[in-house]
Amino acid sequence: PRDTMMGTLKRPGEELTQGSAKRARLSAPQLTQFIKLEGHTGCVSSVKFSPDGKWLASCSSDRTIRLWEAETGIFCKSFEGHALGISDISWSTDSKFLASASDDKTVCVWDVVTGELLKTLRGHSNYVFCVKFNKQSNLLCSGSYDESIRLWDVKEGRCLRPIPAHSDPISCIDFSKDGTLIVSSSYDGLIRVWDTATGSCLQTLDDGCSQPVTYVQFSPNSKFILASSLNNKINLWSLGGHGIKPKLQRSYDGHKNEKFCLFAQFLSGKWVISGSEDNQIHIWELNTSEKVAQIPGHTGAVIGLSVHPNKTLLASSSMDHSIILWKITE
Repeated sequence: PRDTMMGTLKRPGEELTQGSAKRARLSAPQLTQFIKLEGHTGCVSSVKFSPDGKWLASCSSDRTIRLWEAETGIFCKSFEGHALGISDISWSTDSKFLASASDDKTVCVWDVVTGELLKTLRGHSNYVFCVKFNKQSNLLCSGSYDESIRLWDVKEGRCLRPIPAHSDPISCIDFSKDGTLIVSSSYDGLIRVWDTATGSCLQTLDDGCSQPVTYVQFSPNSKFILASSLNNKINLWSLGGHGIKPKLQRSYDGHKNEKFCLFAQFLSGKWVISGSEDNQIHIWELNTSEKVAQIPGHTGAVIGLSVHPNKTLLASSSMDHSIILWKITE
């Protein structure tokens, strides 16, 4: 999973504003640690708040998913069934189901209320590293070390389309807001945008550095793509289309990311935040790419990040086996 170096095969806002160079600097958000969640016995590879805001799910190389109350950190239950470590999880839009991606080459779908394993999706021939529900939650997309993306019918539990997407392991995938596009990143150094309906590649984004791209995410309006690479950089791309080429708009640096697949996030439409291999959380101003804060708290690389959908809360997960809940003050 994410706690292994993938170099040896093994992880906002609306429109950008031009802004005056003389404009007032935004006041940096403050993170205050208020709960530390412990219980996993391995690297906590991903944390995700549920869309309804009630729950926080975490997954780990210890082969388990754990469910916590989002605002109190109270442990609720664990989900067990994978034979090997879990690298990623995704919530359905109604917060009733979780999907998980594992080194055992499967994607599992779980009932959050009962804890029951509902479906085991088989088809990948190597580790499954990332998984994502679309907004309608009738489809799942998974990415694997077998260099393919698979699109699944959730209800039927069958693969609708395998896509030979990249020439190296897939590190991350995301659906656009309306679900018509999928973005993928890979250790081949490329980002690709796919048509969900046809599986055809619409765009390829390449910054020319040939460094593994380890994380991608659409902005909330799906007009931009945030992408992390193993060269200590996070790039912000504007999405092309209709004859317009994708354009690299901003780069964010100053953190450490050379070995692992780290999550990054948009925060409040004004900030970019990321985990780091220096055990801290780093924050940049979205429109200027100026780094405004770095926050200690973990004793291992910060891997996962999740912003609460409606409260001023942030969750971070780490190779130190812990999760920290932070209160955000802007």
